[in-house]
Amino acid sequence: MAPREPLALYHSWPLWEEDTRFDLGRLHDVTRARERLEEPPAPRGVWRCDLPTGSLFWSPEVHGLFGIPAHERATRDDALAIYAEESRAALERLRTYALRHRRGFTLDVLLRPHGARDRWVRINAVPRLADGEAVELYGTKHDVTAAYR
Repeated sequence: MAPREPLALYHSWPLWEEDTRFDLGRLHDVTRARERLEEPPAPRGVWRCDLPTGSLFWSPEVHGLFGIPAHERATRDDALAIYAEESRAALERLRTYALRHRRGFTLDVLLRPHGARDRWVRINAVPRLADGEAVELYGTKHDVTAAYR
């Protein structure tokens, strides 16, 4: 991604740092994370991706960031089409690395939602493991556009 002020976050971190990376608290409690998908709007949206199926589950806040109505089910391809090219490429590289090495990551990306202004979004993500394999990726997304103006 092209350097900007402030510099975009672009790094991974070990899973044991999860408590310090999410201000929503510990997200390994999958039941609690799923409950947050049904709670009233919060400053940060929560999301998860089932890795075997590629199914996405988004809170209403995440739907809003992508400009996709909350009643519509978004696919991963739908979501990826909204990322600016450099952001999509950076996300794919970091996501692949994080899943292969069982690491969480933080990344600022540029979204270009249809019919809405461009916005910068900070993604915090962590894989959920079962029998040593990543089966889900989940975390938070929130608008950080103001930091890029």
